[in-house]
Amino acid sequence: MSSPILVTGGTGMLGRHVVRRLREAGCDVRVLSRRKHSPGDGVEFVTGDLASGEGIEAAVAGVGTIVHLAGSAKGDEAKARSLVRAASRAGVRHLVYISVIGADRVPMVSGIDRAMFGYFGSKLAAERVVSDSGLPWTTLRASQFYDLLLMVAEQMAKLPLIPVPAGFRFQPVDTDEVAARLVELALGEPAGLVPDMAGPRVYAMADLVRGYLRARHKRRLFVPLRLPGQAARAVRAGANLSPERNVGHRTWEDFLAERLSSPRGSRSGPA
Repeated sequence: MSSPILVTGGTGMLGRHVVRRLREAGCDVRVLSRRKHSPGDGVEFVTGDLASGEGIEAAVAGVGTIVHLAGSAKGDEAKARSLVRAASRAGVRHLVYISVIGADRVPMVSGIDRAMFGYFGSKLAAERVVSDSGLPWTTLRASQFYDLLLMVAEQMAKLPLIPVPAGFRFQPVDTDEVAARLVELALGEPAGLVPDMAGPRVYAMADLVRGYLRARHKRRLFVPLRLPGQAARAVRAGANLSPERNVGHRTWEDFLAERLSSPRGSRSGPA
């Protein structure tokens, strides 16, 4: 390709997989980071901050495609708007965005909803910035990553008594499988909102934690915790699931067997 692909959030959990796969596909890659990094193996690092807008004009200069992975529980809308403004001026031809399944189905009505599930609302707001930008765009909604659930399970396992949200189910997916799909989309034509990507199985939250405890040869007592609010009610009803899009192949059990038996042990970063 004649121009580099810019990856925001390219040093993060998902971003590192995406950058590696883009390089394997022969693409030149530019990574936007808030901290300085040395370039290497076809990857250029540029320093910038989507929250303040500093360095973003330089980051998008000469770029044809952007894979926007940088995100957090708050501020995604403003960060997307900062990126879109610079990308529009630079003539970017394709903006690819990663969102979350349920972004349009988990309501943000009360302060409790926003405090516990603000990530969904933040992602939906950023989705709208992307779709209204006037840029050619593609958005993929994915379910929760195994890496993230592993971090949650590790923290829960430190407690002698584990509170588990009652009725919560997840359909987690492998981070690298999502990265592969994002690269496929980035190298294709803009497609708008594409079908969801979820893992092969739906698990109760308690079963995900039990699976981790078994793999670690630990035992803990569980206490069901019923969370209040309309967002929690939507999650109990399955708003974060997409059973008809169980396109991932790697299961939670596969992930735990590989991750916890590796020399890295319980480290939650990508392999």
